[in-house]
Amino acid sequence: MTRLDSDRATERRVYRGDRLSARTNREHTVDNLSTEQRSACMARIRSHSTSPERLVRRLVFGLGYRYRLRSKDVPGKPDLVFRSRKKVIFVHGCFWHKHIGCKRASNPKSRQAYWGPKLARNVARDRTVRQALARKGWSSFVVWECQCGSQNLIRKLQTFLDS
Repeated sequence: MTRLDSDRATERRVYRGDRLSARTNREHTVDNLSTEQRSACMARIRSHSTSPERLVRRLVFGLGYRYRLRSKDVPGKPDLVFRSRKKVIFVHGCFWHKHIGCKRASNPKSRQAYWGPKLARNVARDRTVRQALARKGWSSFVVWECQCGSQNLIRKLQTFLDS
């Protein structure tokens, strides 16, 4: 049975205002997309080379610094690695890494039993990675997605890399 057939099989008649209309079980969900469509959308979310990361890379390169990308031998595979300086830069998405006080870091309304622990694991992993880097003598700096439009970002990057 296809998705369309299953929707027809579960169709009910309900009153909406002054008219009778068909209502399916799919209308009970918040999501307007099918499972396959939502899966395709989520698969397109990138884990690296995102727009904020590319912006930070351009800024750092423009300041004259050279770096490696996602070095596997450095704990946490940071986005930008400066070996000679023992410094790393992480570019975090506000939603995925729960930026405190940011409007982009909202909690999802659906599937809270899934999203709550998942995002909490991301935050815990970020904390342990930064601690592991500090134990090995590396300095780390986090650039949040919402900071990428800031005029102070260049100054902050240069201060971090020069210190």
